[in-house]
Amino acid sequence: MTVETLLEDDALRIPGSPREMFRVFNALALQGFGGVLPVAQRVLVERQRWLSKTEFLELLSISQVLPGPNIINMSIMIGHRFFGWRGAVAATAGMLVMPLLIVLALAALFSQLSGIPAVAGALRGMGVVAAGLIVYTAVKLGAALRANTMGLPICLGYGGLTLLAVGWLRWPMVWVVLGLGALAIATAWVKLRP
Repeated sequence: MTVETLLEDDALRIPGSPREMFRVFNALALQGFGGVLPVAQRVLVERQRWLSKTEFLELLSISQVLPGPNIINMSIMIGHRFFGWRGAVAATAGMLVMPLLIVLALAALFSQLSGIPAVAGALRGMGVVAAGLIVYTAVKLGAALRANTMGLPICLGYGGLTLLAVGWLRWPMVWVVLGLGALAIATAWVKLRP
């Protein structure tokens, strides 16, 4: 553990109650359209200081290999970490309740407006913005990779291979995660051996 990590961990705080977790995760869910992950890093690490960047990356890594949406998996883990099952329920409910109501209302509205070209164009534009936010988050969290056991060049190599396999070769994500994930685990294991 470096001095920077120790100083970073000293400044972390614990949420006051499951109710606070519900409120923060609800506000978090309402800030993201097409993806909450970029907002989650800013809120949970920088504003609330519930997690360090390293902890956020570790939880994100675990949540990506579990079935279901990454941010829901993270909310369950973060909620459970602080308040057990009550925290997991509060954080997950915060992530889902209001967005569910909004999506139901928008679905009813979209069924009435789906034939208008401006509506379809606006939704395509929002998808591009969401992709940009994800790239921004990856760049911002990249500094934490320097502390990774495998080192920055190997991490970037695995990231590049993943981008190539999924983005260019169009391989199914499940096989890329299983294949490259197994290789990354093996690489980390070799690096961690005494």
